Amino acid sequence: MKRIQVQQILLATSVSMLLMACGSEAPSEDFVVSEQARAKAHDPQPCADFNSLKNPYFGDLHVHTSLSNDGFSFGARTRPDDAYRYGFGKGSVKLAINKGDQINLRDVSIDRPLDFMAVTDHAEFLGEQTICMDPEDPASSSDFCKVFEDGQGRSPGLLAKIFSPFPARDKEVCGKDGARCAKAALIPWHETIDAAEKWNDLTPDCERSAFIAFEYSSVRLGSNLHRNVIFKGTVVPKRPISYLDATREWRLWEILEKECLDSGTGCDALAIPHNSNISNGRMFAVDYAGAPSEADQAARAKLRMKIEPIVEIMQHKGDSECRNGLTGVLGGEDELCDFEKFENLAFAAVSGSPNVDDCYAGPFADYVPHKGPNCLTRNSYVRYALIEGMKEEARIGVNPFKFGISASTDTHNGIGGGVAEQNFPGHLGWGDGTPQRRVQYNAKIEGNASNNPGGLIGVWSEQNTRASLFDNIRAKEVFGTSGPRIKPRFFGGWDYDPSMCDSPDLIATAYANGVAMGNDLPPRSGSSAPIFVAMAISDLGTPEMPGVPLQRIQVVKGWYDDKGDHHQKIFDVAGDSDSTATVDLDTCEPSGSGFEQLCAVWQDPDFKEDQSAVYYMRAVENPTCRYSTWQCNAMPEAQRPADCGSKKVPDVLQERAWTSPIWFTPAA
Repeated sequence: MKRIQVQQILLATSVSMLLMACGSEAPSEDFVVSEQARAKAHDPQPCADFNSLKNPYFGDLHVHTSLSNDGFSFGARTRPDDAYRYGFGKGSVKLAINKGDQINLRDVSIDRPLDFMAVTDHAEFLGEQTICMDPEDPASSSDFCKVFEDGQGRSPGLLAKIFSPFPARDKEVCGKDGARCAKAALIPWHETIDAAEKWNDLTPDCERSAFIAFEYSSVRLGSNLHRNVIFKGTVVPKRPISYLDATREWRLWEILEKECLDSGTGCDALAIPHNSNISNGRMFAVDYAGAPSEADQAARAKLRMKIEPIVEIMQHKGDSECRNGLTGVLGGEDELCDFEKFENLAFAAVSGSPNVDDCYAGPFADYVPHKGPNCLTRNSYVRYALIEGMKEEARIGVNPFKFGISASTDTHNGIGGGVAEQNFPGHLGWGDGTPQRRVQYNAKIEGNASNNPGGLIGVWSEQNTRASLFDNIRAKEVFGTSGPRIKPRFFGGWDYDPSMCDSPDLIATAYANGVAMGNDLPPRSGSSAPIFVAMAISDLGTPEMPGVPLQRIQVVKGWYDDKGDHHQKIFDVAGDSDSTATVDLDTCEPSGSGFEQLCAVWQDPDFKEDQSAVYYMRAVENPTCRYSTWQCNAMPEAQRPADCGSKKVPDVLQERAWTSPIWFTPAA
């Protein structure tokens, strides 16, 4: 951004409306503005493809650009405008190949444009980076600013600030009261807002929706507690809320509730937690630090669900659905849980073993520091959080983990939706700028092969507008995929006809006689056990990259017992669980039959009317090559790293989609 534009932004806004003291947990009374300067003064017209029974739209709500300090440090130079241009298929972006080389760059385009997207740059250090990268600012020569200039990747100094439970901004850069960084953060925040406004389509074509957003990036005491905050419209905070402003996640929720949702300004927002798999069990902890009574805990659980209706189950740092071998999980192994387990290498790099079972849960557990992701517990995975939430609801009257399910990429290259395994270009600048670095398992290589291309969020929505998409996300009629554009739907009720998959009015009947994913089963009627309609359409792909058939649909059921143990059971309800479909590892050519679409009407054979239960659907593709196999095969044999074919991760994977759950709660 040119310096004259920076000055215009700063001069155009009064100081009293700009400042919220960095490091303070008390937000300014003028925290929310009523309307952004570029906002349109009218509501969007109805879309040409409006559908009351809802269309599937695919997006990415986790995209970083060079405004994020870690992306910038690894050589990313994409800006929010570039990211939207790429994600919506309107042009290519340039990506770094080697450290320190900003001349010889890769040119990358998306293979399939997204329907919607949000740039979610880290709120932490937005102001610091703006100051440090301005050569005319005296603070740019400070020791602190060197971390933004040396291109060394993630800085231990910056990580320490988001690790500390009592963080402080650098006084030389930000001033004693933090005001300089608060003001400087407005520059990238306005750039983010302007880009979203530019790319958001308000015509009846409704070609694309662009959300204003940011990421809150707490790594408090070594545990990943990140959230992406997505705004419904153009009424947004004066600047994003960082971990340095709100050092506990519930402070983020409280600020968003008071200064956005309940402000009377029209501001609306939701937060999406991600990477519980590297949270040391803290993402879904049930100790409620600072909320001693059951009433206090119920209030916090209610607030959490008001702000965080969905969770991100998959992204480039792995799958957070489930894990085999955890204490307190009964029901046998789920073969599909051994999928993109990023934490295996992350644990090994820190503690020497990926098999640590439980995190400390004794007194003051919330204050136990970790070197990084070095312990596992049920509370690190979404499936068990869904079960634990029902147990908490029985105790305090509120379910704090009643999540819908989504996925996204977490790209730090500004390439939202770049998820194709065949040509994955990496996610972290020069860190994985070459295929040789992308296929190795060396923990010293940040973009190593424990990473993956990430996933997509799917939304069933009447139309592709911010408002419609946002409302359906909040209603949890969402799903996540590991990358392919599989289209799953999941309904539950008591009166579904076993033959309704053959009905031309299938969807209308499913809505009329039951509930869609993301909801509670209605009061019991009709049959003695709930009936579910599970359906999916495969990703047909493109002429250049044909899609892969579905293998099967599964329903995953979870519940808890009187001892507090979690139970899981996986039911194959459609397709071929004995499929012999396979893939040639030398050519990545698939073989075997599959299904373009599947549908089943399934009734729970083990239903107990006095037992709470949660159900969600998993649609699974036939086996295909993992990106690391594709890229190893593309190299001349003499140039392949030793990790090619090493089996440190599977050569083959089964891509999938997860629906949001449906819950059953016994009558009081």
